Amino acid sequence: MKKIALTSLLAVFAISGAHAANVIDGNPLYMPKAGHAYSVTNLGSHSERTEAWRLNEEFGYGVSDKLTINVATTLRDEQSFDQWGWGELKLGAAFRALDMGAIKMDLIGAYTVDPVWGNHRPFLEEDDTVYTWTVGVRAGYTSGNFTIAGKALFNYSGAESFNWDDEGIHKWILGLDAQFVINNNLNLVAGAEYTGITDDGAKNAGIWKGEFGVNYNLDATKFVGAYINGTMRHATGDWEWDDGFGFGAKFGIDF
Repeated sequence: MKKIALTSLLAVFAISGAHAANVIDGNPLYMPKAGHAYSVTNLGSHSERTEAWRLNEEFGYGVSDKLTINVATTLRDEQSFDQWGWGELKLGAAFRALDMGAIKMDLIGAYTVDPVWGNHRPFLEEDDTVYTWTVGVRAGYTSGNFTIAGKALFNYSGAESFNWDDEGIHKWILGLDAQFVINNNLNLVAGAEYTGITDDGAKNAGIWKGEFGVNYNLDATKFVGAYINGTMRHATGDWEWDDGFGFGAKFGIDF
């Protein structure tokens, strides 16, 4: 009887740990199970200009337990809700190349068109549209109450989809995200991201972005969150903070 009780207790903990790793609650290593889809909606301002708003929608689908495809798009306003436009449209995929219990690693790829339409810009205007290819890796450690994940991405942006010459813009994006679970309902998240340009004439340019947020789990498949963010950047001189802080709210669901 004691052995049965102990075995049952261990099974409960094992199931709980596996479930916690896949619950959509703001975890930076979240990935939907096969046949599941997810949606994350984010409305927020940016610290570089608090009058500028972004409404971002990301939708993804688990092709298998290891492969997820996703599409994301953004509506953005540049001045107090008066100049809304259809910003970026991104198609992406993530493949879980390593899954050793608490340790996980994903290979990431994406293709982005920006802008799509808006702010008096015609659809796919040749002189105004930027096409970006992204490849990279995300890896980290996740437990029942703590997750930390790092990412390294490389972006190539150009005026044409397949223009691979030196006229494009090359960027490295390095980031670190963490989550601390307080209880079944509340968790804290924080992250920092650096974007640097590697091209001649702009090698000293860079941007640091930081974010802190609180998520509330409505249940195992839905959460809401509130966030603040700040940006620090430099071109060729000293680092300077952007005026003000951005803030926003998120809603996520797995179905």
